[in-house]
Amino acid sequence: MSAPTPPLGTAAAEAVSGVARFWWLFLITGLAWLAVGFILFQYDAASLGTVGYLVGFMLLFTGIEQFVVASAVEGWKWAWILFGIFFVLGGLWAIFNPFATAFALATSLGLLFVLIGVFWVVEALATKRANPLWWLGLVSGLLMIGLAWWVSQQNTLEKVLTLLTFAAVWAIMHGIGDFIRAVQLRRLGKLVEQAPAA
Repeated sequence: MSAPTPPLGTAAAEAVSGVARFWWLFLITGLAWLAVGFILFQYDAASLGTVGYLVGFMLLFTGIEQFVVASAVEGWKWAWILFGIFFVLGGLWAIFNPFATAFALATSLGLLFVLIGVFWVVEALATKRANPLWWLGLVSGLLMIGLAWWVSQQNTLEKVLTLLTFAAVWAIMHGIGDFIRAVQLRRLGKLVEQAPAA
């Protein structure tokens, strides 16, 4: 027999219900990410352009996230701001030059993976006190640096195919994640409707 749902305050219930009402948006974004993933798996010119746009928007959003984190943390503010500026400038360039971005990424994939790995290691060490799972970020960063060495041994065509494959898998996983969030939000909304008011 399951335990009864604890009562929620009216304001909290309304807030949760308001967010849960938009569960269907995650279905739409999930479908969009799946479509992007399948486009990338075509391994053609459209795939390369899609990678360029994806990278641009990802860098922009990541840069904005860094500025938000910089305003909230006590230490390492300079690191978050520096990474934020780097990501925003890179994102703008990528959006206006999608094919050049994809080709540049493919030819310098090893360097990109090194930068991502170093960023993850720095982030893990910077959040060590507040995040009990900081070591997962550290291990992921070190693995990404190892992956960078493996990619650096490939020729240009293999690097392009590797880039498209990684981007396609990432997009499909993102789409599946959005579907899961849609189901969770819808379930949460139903729980709030059934919960007794405080």
